[in-house]
Amino acid sequence: MRRAARRLPGAAVAVAGVLALLLAGCTAPKNQTEVDNEVEVGATPSATSDVPAELREYYEQAIDWTACGEFQCGTVRVPVDYADPAAASIDLAVKRSVATGGDAIGSLLVNPGGPGASGVDFVDSVVGVVGPGVVEQYDIVGFDPRGVASSNPVTCLDDDAKDDLLSADFDYSTDAGIAAAEDAYAAMGAACAANTGELLGHVDTVSAARDLDVLRATLGDEALSYLGYSYGTLLGATYAGLFPEKVGRVVLDGALDPSLSSDELGLGQAVGFENALRAYVEDCLGGSGCPLTGTVEDGLGQIHDLVEGARRSPLATSSDRQLTGTLAFYGIAVTLYDNGSWPVLTQALVPALTEDDGSLLLRLADIYNDRNDDGSFASNSTEAFTAINCLDGASSADPAAMRASAAATEAAAPTLGYYFSYGGVICADWPYASTGTAAPITADGAAPILVIGTTNDPATPYLWAQSLAEQLSSGELLTYEGEGHTAYGRSNDCILGAVDAYLLEGTMPAPDTRC
Repeated sequence: MRRAARRLPGAAVAVAGVLALLLAGCTAPKNQTEVDNEVEVGATPSATSDVPAELREYYEQAIDWTACGEFQCGTVRVPVDYADPAAASIDLAVKRSVATGGDAIGSLLVNPGGPGASGVDFVDSVVGVVGPGVVEQYDIVGFDPRGVASSNPVTCLDDDAKDDLLSADFDYSTDAGIAAAEDAYAAMGAACAANTGELLGHVDTVSAARDLDVLRATLGDEALSYLGYSYGTLLGATYAGLFPEKVGRVVLDGALDPSLSSDELGLGQAVGFENALRAYVEDCLGGSGCPLTGTVEDGLGQIHDLVEGARRSPLATSSDRQLTGTLAFYGIAVTLYDNGSWPVLTQALVPALTEDDGSLLLRLADIYNDRNDDGSFASNSTEAFTAINCLDGASSADPAAMRASAAATEAAAPTLGYYFSYGGVICADWPYASTGTAAPITADGAAPILVIGTTNDPATPYLWAQSLAEQLSSGELLTYEGEGHTAYGRSNDCILGAVDAYLLEGTMPAPDTRC
């Protein structure tokens, strides 16, 4: 996953910030699904059966829930290293919305993606995203994965150094430029190791998926009911591969393909964002107030020239900061996660293209990066994203290999493909070696799993959802024909009703359902 993937799940959070900045808000769609109160997918006496003796203390712990606003909060202890569970432990932050209809049919664990987005924070918004029947019948539980937010966060650079790294434009056309990038990320890695400690080597997705099983048991559920967006689909699929017999009702929306290498993921995302940007340009040129001119190809070229120009000579803004090419890319990318944000991109491009004023694009980049106006950062999503991805599977850092991969990526996505390339520099000198391997996940023996794909999803291309649904022995694909990243809760009543029927009644949509 390349840099543009950093809001893969939590893109919903970034989009909310974009819309709050310049657009009116939207209301949640209505639920059209009847609730079946006889469904039993929740607590049973055997929630901790078949647990290895060395892990039993983790599985049998009780959560001490305390009030936190209108919700309940607590912590769950998990081992740092599952190969040596007695050595050290950490606490995972959890937050739940108690079923409003009385006795819950079970817990629905939710993850907004990233990797690096906070599931604890996500609870506040997800209760307005899922259907009302789901809120009534499930305890909705968010959690911060290990190394994220309130769960022993990966901690690295100070705010100024982080700001410098996020805005840097490295010249990958030269060996010196590649070396400079590797040095910058090596410094980040060293700071992460010094400030985070042993946990930095154990924030991989497999460890987080094992945490999910501890969470399931401590919540009293025999089977895992789960809603994962974007990177959250990889976490959920990994869980299904490890614990197929514990799979309950699992929804994977905006799917990643676990069989793809990091370079293949980068190429797929580059094409996804290129397609989304093309759809935006076509829409912009057909409306009023569009700063782009000529054909769609002309408009894409104008955006390419803007970003490339900012990389060579950063644009001035209304602050003492400049808009670099990297920041311009972030500012454009964040608006492509939801077509409801396209008017915001138009408003930002007008001054950038007509007055060389990068102020609005800079503001959008800050939303993408969780940067506050005072220069502080609202989350550790950048740090967690990097640490998790470097463990899960790093790209080659060989300059020749990176340049060959970049050439293929830029040929397939000429407008912004450059920013999905040279990912190998990030993990070249990371303190811990990668432990992950790209491979299909079949989860043989698992209950039916619902995979959702959006046909023009920029961050997780539709092909990935098709592939994951085919890989999973019990996978079923639900298609949303539309724009934007993920579908459940932001698309239409057809998707909402299909997912609610599955979560509440266990009813899968008909094969090849398209909404």
